[in-house]
Parts: sequence; structure tokens; C-alpha cells
Amino acid sequence: MTQREAIFPANRHSLYEAHGYSAAIRSGDLLFVSGQVGSREDGTPEPDFESQVRLAFSNLEATLKAAGGGFDDIVDVTSFHTDPENQFATLMAVKQEVFNTKPYPNWTALGVNWLAGFDFEIKVIARIPAAA
Repeated sequence: MTQREAIFPANRHSLYEAHGYSAAIRSGDLLFVSGQVGSREDGTPEPDFESQVRLAFSNLEATLKAAGGGFDDIVDVTSFHTDPENQFATLMAVKQEVFNTKPYPNWTALGVNWLAGFDFEIKVIARIPAAA
């Protein structure tokens, strides 16, 4: 049986401990990353939407790095949006900066009506082989 390993980015462990979940779980070569939002260090939302999206990607990158990976290791993305129609252009601009090399990861986007004060959340599955 493959053991699960909790992954936490630097300086963010207390945020996850307070809410009772892990930033990511590694199981074999797979990394399942919990939804990342544009939260500042104190846990509050970044108010500007584009800045919030950029910060969510930055928080995602920190979690991937803590597991020894990066954006190129992502195979599947699910994102959540409070106002998809009006947020789409901004999100696509940031997305194209982050995922600018083919093959692009799978992506499913969902419109939602609540994200605990946030307007964007991104969760991913990545494949990060163990270091030899």
C-alpha cells in the first residue's frame, strides 16, 4: 500500500492546521493539491481580482515546490469562479503566462456562488516522480 505524505509550503502550515486539512497529499508519484486561493499571509483575500489570481498561482507554486515540483508537473486543473463571465479574460491572461508550453494540463472551470470571501480557487493534480 502506498503511504500518504502531507506536504505544506513554507510558513503556511498553521493556516492548514487551523482548518484541519493538508495543502497537498503525495501518494506515490501523484500530488493532490488542495484548492489554493489568493490569500495573503494573514489568510485574508487579496481584494483586487487579478492580484488575487496571481497570488493563488503563487500559493500553488509554493505548494508544488514544497513537494519538489513545479507548474510543468501539473496534469489536471480544476478552478472555481464566483463570476466566470466577467473574470474569464483576466484569468486567461494570467493562465497563459503560467501555462505557456504545450502540452497544457487538463482544465475544468466551475462557476460557484461562494468561496469564503475569495473570487477564485485552483486545485490541481501533479505527477512528481520521486528523486532518484
